[in-house]
Amino acid sequence: MNYKVEKLKVNYKTLEDFKKFKEYGVQELSMSEDLEANIVENGSESPFYGVYFGDKLVARMSLYQVEGRFNRYFEPAQDYLELWKLEVLPDYQSKGYGSALVQFAKEFGLPIKTNSRVKSKDFWTKMDFSSIQYDMERDLGENPLVWFPHGVKEQSTEK
Repeated sequence: MNYKVEKLKVNYKTLEDFKKFKEYGVQELSMSEDLEANIVENGSESPFYGVYFGDKLVARMSLYQVEGRFNRYFEPAQDYLELWKLEVLPDYQSKGYGSALVQFAKEFGLPIKTNSRVKSKDFWTKMDFSSIQYDMERDLGENPLVWFPHGVKEQSTEK
């Protein structure tokens, strides 16, 4: 199925939509705090994307572009996308919404780094992401997974 991925507006309606996700627990996945901070900054560029079913937001993610100079995952250093907090409401899981969001991110043509949640590794593997080995000193409790666009050098920072 093809789902339309939309850039979510930084406003109070989106904040209300996000509260529906928070009801399902997993506190660290809540983007409400991020959104509220961006509303305060007023007019900031939205890093949030989502898919609606009718008028209900059923899937969402944060997507940030990271400049190569802040790179911690790729050799040689390069710009990449950091995909955070991909979440699909329980009743809408396994219907392609999460895949649509990841495919949307891939269309930017940059390498993507994400962290897998418990029990989500199979999903990321299916989306062609792979684990990377990197300096444990920098390990912040992350389970980094990366995806490379076709033709981009597939080399992670291994030490």
